[in-house]
Amino acid sequence: LHLSAVKLAELHSDLKLQEKDELSWKKLKAEGLDEDGEKEAKLRRNLNVIMTKYGMNGKKDSQLVDTNYIKDGTESDTLDDPRLEKLWSKAKTSGKFSDEELDKLWREFKHHKEKIREYNILLETVSRTEDIQKNVINPSEENLVKEEILHNKHRELKDKLRSINQGFERLRKVSHQGYDTTSEFEEPRVIDLWDMAKSANFTEKELESFREELKHFEAKIEKHHHYQKQLEISHQKLKHIEGTGDKDHLNRNKEKYAMLEEKTKELGYKVKKHLQDLSSRISQGLQHNEL
Repeated sequence: LHLSAVKLAELHSDLKLQEKDELSWKKLKAEGLDEDGEKEAKLRRNLNVIMTKYGMNGKKDSQLVDTNYIKDGTESDTLDDPRLEKLWSKAKTSGKFSDEELDKLWREFKHHKEKIREYNILLETVSRTEDIQKNVINPSEENLVKEEILHNKHRELKDKLRSINQGFERLRKVSHQGYDTTSEFEEPRVIDLWDMAKSANFTEKELESFREELKHFEAKIEKHHHYQKQLEISHQKLKHIEGTGDKDHLNRNKEKYAMLEEKTKELGYKVKKHLQDLSSRISQGLQHNEL
């Protein structure tokens, strides 16, 4: 796959979370609690996203090359969207960002690219389901259930599109004006969650509680970023030492690398699980708004 050490750790975390969700689904299915198959369909979509994200879906154009932003801050990986490419180019040449801020902005752009990819996968799933429904001759109770599933998927599409539009507007603003030093949050995923939380059906007290939880979540993400950077540095150092033939030095660095890799995987899983839980709570609040 030609993935960097950091990407391999992220893949491990994604697959671990996917495995946990599938085990939970199997338990639900055994209890007869997924009769409409919606949870199973969502699991398949999530796996499709993972396979596409890491170039495991057999499509050459989706392969991710080993150029992590941690190494050079301005990786050559494309954003697959002319509007995003234009904004990124403008930001890089504006002189308004330090190297550290450019790293942070690049993470925002990559996060936005992933959101678009997930939206397109879901849109393709909905389109296929609609095509199947159109070919049904005799409506039945089962088809009514499938129509309800379609309705839920359209609502999910609407939420994702809202997030994409909000995210693009933020990228446009930041690229032109630079970062606001008074901004409450810095991590793209946290900013997304906070913007959506403010639109959900939360009381002032619930929103304040959610804000505090997002602060803890952002600290967890920052800690994960720290270990990702240390893992990448350790990986580069290990490759250098392998060429020197110093076995004792090599063994010590292998131990350090293994420790950093395990810690990065563990933190990655915790971050993704926490993100999943927070997103689910916001989704419930947004759905309540529509009722």
